[in-house]
Amino acid sequence: MLSDADRQTIFSIPLFADLDANDHFALAAELSERTFVNDEQLFAAGEDRHYLRIILSGRVDLLATDPHGNWKRVISYGRGDILGEGVLLDGTAHTMTAVAAGKARVAEVDRNGFSRAFTARPGLEARVLRGFVRSVVARVDQIRHAVGPEAAHFASGRTRSEHDLLGDLEVSSEAYYGVQTARARDNFNITGTRISRYGHLIRALAVVKMAAAKANVDSNNLSPEKADFICRAAQELVNGRLHDHFVVDVLQGGAGTSTNMNANEVIANRALELMGFEKGDYQHLHPNNDVNRAQSTNDAYPTALKLAMYTAKRGLVDVVKPLVASFRAKASEFAHVVKMGRTQLQDAVPMTLGQEFAAYAASLEQEVGGLETAALGLLKVNMGGTAIGTGLNAPAGYAEKVVVHLAQLTGLDIRLADDLIEATQDTQAFVVFSSALKSLAIKLSKISNDLRLLSSGPRAGLGEINLPARQPGSSIMPGKVNPVIPEVVNQVAYRVIGNDLTVTMGAEAGQLELNVMEPVIAAAILDSIETLTNAVTTFRFNCVEGITANEDQCRAFVERSIGVVTALVPVLGYEVSTKLAADALRTGQGIVELVRERGLLDEERIRELLSPENMLGARPR
Repeated sequence: MLSDADRQTIFSIPLFADLDANDHFALAAELSERTFVNDEQLFAAGEDRHYLRIILSGRVDLLATDPHGNWKRVISYGRGDILGEGVLLDGTAHTMTAVAAGKARVAEVDRNGFSRAFTARPGLEARVLRGFVRSVVARVDQIRHAVGPEAAHFASGRTRSEHDLLGDLEVSSEAYYGVQTARARDNFNITGTRISRYGHLIRALAVVKMAAAKANVDSNNLSPEKADFICRAAQELVNGRLHDHFVVDVLQGGAGTSTNMNANEVIANRALELMGFEKGDYQHLHPNNDVNRAQSTNDAYPTALKLAMYTAKRGLVDVVKPLVASFRAKASEFAHVVKMGRTQLQDAVPMTLGQEFAAYAASLEQEVGGLETAALGLLKVNMGGTAIGTGLNAPAGYAEKVVVHLAQLTGLDIRLADDLIEATQDTQAFVVFSSALKSLAIKLSKISNDLRLLSSGPRAGLGEINLPARQPGSSIMPGKVNPVIPEVVNQVAYRVIGNDLTVTMGAEAGQLELNVMEPVIAAAILDSIETLTNAVTTFRFNCVEGITANEDQCRAFVERSIGVVTALVPVLGYEVSTKLAADALRTGQGIVELVRERGLLDEERIRELLSPENMLGARPR
């Protein structure tokens, strides 16, 4: 049985905005309540839409798969949100999969229920469809906000006037951002890349604002009512909503003030809506006075950057570890394949292809450890230091309280910096973390270079391995297939190395009590994490897991090589072994053939010393 609170939630959604009490009664008769447990599926992508559902409590995540079949959360919905309104149209299917995140309670009605209600209440269908159109238009407006020029933002033609230090400015009525964000959007038309691209950063900003609101309540510095609405609005950002209203360019002057104000204004305006007021009605809840209370950009912004980088790092580690496992699997698969090892691109001594791939796995595994260690520095923050670390405008004990809330909200071991003045001007944690990203990029690039060499040919190169063919390699040469996946990994590595130099220069440019270059540091590191994550995933699925060995080619190189002469040095000495090598090169004879011809060793000793299998050393683990 639906409660009065549930009915109020249901009939306050835009879809039912035009309905009267009798309409409500007709539809309520068709609604039923249902509860989904954690991870239970509400519907799957490709299924026909059978139900319209309104979330009464809990959260529902919409999931989609990436090109490799991995599930990723696209957006989350909470109380009052609608799922499956396309049930009002015939023959439509769900485009994503919905699962309950924890326990989720919904009210639902199927297509037949709508038909009965429409029959019982003449005119109801038209009124519901008007609400349906309104919902679709709202979603189109969101897309227009995300990608369109400023003129297109005024979807309804209505604006609201906002005021700041420089005077009045008209802002689109649909915009959740305000006057300071609008000015920054117009000032910094630099890269074309908006903050909306960086979901980790927006979520981190929202968590910082939630923690600050809670700490302000603990310090009797903000009313619990305002804090509750700030947290509810911020939680929507955490759930992936309203990101399209983060419209400031990623590169900006002002040490991140524009990004911080973008967050303050979006949260304030969404909170005002939740309170029942119009966007821009800041007398009830203000971006600076309330959302930004006891904060400065100079502590809130770098703290959010660190949280964003730490959480993004998790995704990178989560794809590097399977790549390590893939190399280990290939090491086992190729454990019996004897080949020639090389130093300085010259024949060295025999090894197995398995040993070569095991070394790649070990190398990348070390990088995972390096990333994890470097990321620990991101957990020390300067929240509560406000403008320069002195804590101006923050109540006593606030810094300690806000860090406790940050730790609780994120589940991370976040700690307050020992010296807030030093921490406000210091960006060394970014330098160390960027360096770890660069180190991983270098390892990936080196391995990619090796794979390109080992697969070169296929008939006029080394040709010891085959990379999976992914696309034709030439517009003029038939049959040519290029190592395109290692090539793109190389290019990503160069980009990351360049980003690391940007971080280095940005950190060096700090002056006195603040480093104003944090926006470019943020863009560089977040770009490195994203491109590395994508490159590692592509590398694993489209290259490493499909590699095969040319065993005969590997064995032939060993048998023709003079490198095996190294095994004779302990028995015959360096001078004799050197002459054997020189004569083998001059005559084209093999080392074994010359040893036999000159009677230097008997057959049993030759087999003992010069069998490739006996020169392999330790086997791959």
